[in-house]
Amino acid sequence: MEECENMNVGFIGTGSMGSLLIESFIDAGALKQTNISIINRSPEKAAALKATYPGITVSTSLEEIASTCEWLFLCVKPKEMPALFHALQPHVAADQIAISITSPISVESLDAALPCKTCRIIPSILNRALSGSTLVTFGNKCTQEDQANLLRFVSAVSEPLQIEEEITRVASDIVSCGPAFFSFLAQRFIDGAVSETSISQEEATELTTSMIIGLGKLLESGHYTLPALQKRVCVPGGITGEGLAVLDDELGDGFGSLFKCTHEKYATEKEKLLAEVLYEPK
Repeated sequence: MEECENMNVGFIGTGSMGSLLIESFIDAGALKQTNISIINRSPEKAAALKATYPGITVSTSLEEIASTCEWLFLCVKPKEMPALFHALQPHVAADQIAISITSPISVESLDAALPCKTCRIIPSILNRALSGSTLVTFGNKCTQEDQANLLRFVSAVSEPLQIEEEITRVASDIVSCGPAFFSFLAQRFIDGAVSETSISQEEATELTTSMIIGLGKLLESGHYTLPALQKRVCVPGGITGEGLAVLDDELGDGFGSLFKCTHEKYATEKEKLLAEVLYEPK
């Protein structure tokens, strides 16, 4: 990790995910504050981050941040990517690496859009706890050494998983959107307990949070698969079985509909972005 600790890394965009990555890499010891440069469309957000991490450098232009950093994380919103590509093109060199966190733009498009090496990573909010996974897809210009360095760097805050382009959306749904989906289900679980019994919101939240943390540790230990866990807890004719039957009936094909919806949204967004960027290979 020493080679990454001494490398200058830039973050273009310090919103939700950009700031999360910076905070996580600093906490993990993967980056020193003094090796980080940032730039944001809203100067106030960049200033707030520097107030927390005084060693960070706030750049005043894309030319400045590109001239001082070997790696550039592109952390702007998807709709802002086409304009960023055009603005960044004149300032990046062939030996630099641009790392996008935007799933609808393929690595082939990144390679065509920028004269430098490119990579796409899709982080998760779980990375803030130095946990979970990060999805990684490399552009064709990245060397084996580049790939090894990037994977080692990302492993400081997560488990890097290399994926092919065709499963980008579903993998992102599971790894990146999944925590929001399951936290929504947990909140509904809590709300149901509170509405039907005398337990308080605080008590139900504390018990549910403890249960979820314990469930994660149990699965991590490898003692049970998900089906085996259900079978072990569900005594024939017991209360758990009745509850699972209700869930099976109520959920139905709900998750199938969820993935169908996210894929349709992804396809629409990707088509719109590609029409703007015009970099997708024919």
